[in-house]
Amino acid sequence: MKNKCLLLLLFASFPIFSWADETLDSLLHVLDQTILAHDIYVVQRESRIRHLKELAGDVAPNSIERYNLNNQIYKEYKAFICDSAIYYLNENVRIAGNLGDTDREIESKLQLSLLLSSTGMYTESIDVLKSVDRQKVTSHLILDYYTCFDHVYGEMGFYTQDQTLSAYYREISSAYKDSLYAILSPQSEEFMVMRETLFRDRHKYDEALEINDRRLMAAEPDTPQYALVTYHRSLIYKYLGDKIREKQNLCLSAISDIRSAIKDHASLWMLAQLLYENGDMERAYQYMRFSWNATKFYNARLRSWQSADVLSLIDKTYQAMIEKQNDRLQQYLVLITALLVLLIGALGYIYRQMKKLAVARNHLQTANHQLNQLNEELQQMNACLTSTNAELSESNQIKEEYIARFIKLCSTYINRLDAYRRMVNKKVSAGQIAELLKITRSQDALDEELEELYANFDTAFLHLFPDFVKKFNALLQDNEQIILKKDELLNTELRIFALIRLGIEDSSQIAEFLRYSVNTIYNYRAKVKNKARGSREDFEDLVRKIR
Repeated sequence: MKNKCLLLLLFASFPIFSWADETLDSLLHVLDQTILAHDIYVVQRESRIRHLKELAGDVAPNSIERYNLNNQIYKEYKAFICDSAIYYLNENVRIAGNLGDTDREIESKLQLSLLLSSTGMYTESIDVLKSVDRQKVTSHLILDYYTCFDHVYGEMGFYTQDQTLSAYYREISSAYKDSLYAILSPQSEEFMVMRETLFRDRHKYDEALEINDRRLMAAEPDTPQYALVTYHRSLIYKYLGDKIREKQNLCLSAISDIRSAIKDHASLWMLAQLLYENGDMERAYQYMRFSWNATKFYNARLRSWQSADVLSLIDKTYQAMIEKQNDRLQQYLVLITALLVLLIGALGYIYRQMKKLAVARNHLQTANHQLNQLNEELQQMNACLTSTNAELSESNQIKEEYIARFIKLCSTYINRLDAYRRMVNKKVSAGQIAELLKITRSQDALDEELEELYANFDTAFLHLFPDFVKKFNALLQDNEQIILKKDELLNTELRIFALIRLGIEDSSQIAEFLRYSVNTIYNYRAKVKNKARGSREDFEDLVRKIR
């Protein structure tokens, strides 16, 4: 449950992270980017402070409104610039005194005492507390009063080198904790922090994590509260020996600190120390430098003491690493120089080879160009041969078809001449000269023969070119296409262009076959070409290409 809770928060706070080392690497990358953008968050806080100061300048110096605005400015400075925060708290102590408002005066003194003890000024903090009359502390400030005593003596017990004094201070702190337990609600943040710290100090880490889970669920990412909760969570994992999760939570805390423009932070320099121990020297140095600059900006004595030794150690190690890298760079420089000489020699050799290659390439291009020309000529010849073969094949087919038709027609006409001879002989023998003269003068027999001739021609042609009529009409305009009568294979116009398709282009030959005058044939040809869909000059060429 606890791991799932942290994982859920990680996914909610940052775009795609995997668990364990991959999550840590991703968090470190986000932290690096946040440090680069830290000026943005500082500007935002400074803008808020500037706005509050402008508002404070517009109200009376000794008024409740000025006191409240100073209190807001103090909260902005509290984790940003220590000296300024102390200044505005002292201003509020003065304003409350001038107003005769004991409650607000005690409130400001308690805030001042807590701030002084948080920054390592323990004597000053106790002096401020001693100036507070216990009898005048109201019920709504008693919690803050006990908290100040608990915090200052707890801090002194933790940082003093004297074991006897340490025990004494811890005892006082414990007494005030008991007083706090008596008045705090178990659901309050202060109560949960105290219980979590107690369980952590007593090595009851599961119970401490359970309380921290509830605090973590209530905290919003990128807020001071979230930074504090994740910092406390890192302490639990530190005592559990889980270095990965310790660093993950320190990363989350440091990111929230920076995005909240908090200069009083311990997460980043603690993370730098862990990275230093793991050998990530460069990142540790960068983090410690950033943390040290923030500490100087905040100007708190305790943070300077805490980070000075670590910074000194990391700085010395980093400088040693830089010197070692410089020695290595000198070795690399000698090696690179030698490689450069070899490279120059290799480039000279390659240049000569490239010149030879360029000459050979030019020869190949010339030969390739000649081959391409020959290939184009061969393709043209192949196309001509293919076209010629197609035409020869078509001519052979036409010849075969019409030779067969011609032989059949010759045989038929011989038989008809023989029949006509017998009929004439019979009429002459019978003395039917007048009837014979009547038959020879009649045009009907000739018309029948011509009709049969054209029918044979039409059948033979359409056998060779079955789609001729359809393809011919495709060359004409839509409203000018030829529509044949029922049982009609070809009409006169189609026969003219059928003969042209067969290679008979002379109008006199066409006129002789169709028994028309040359002018009539010419008019037919001109009339049809005027109906062409495209150019009339290309019409007959397109007809010749019909297959």
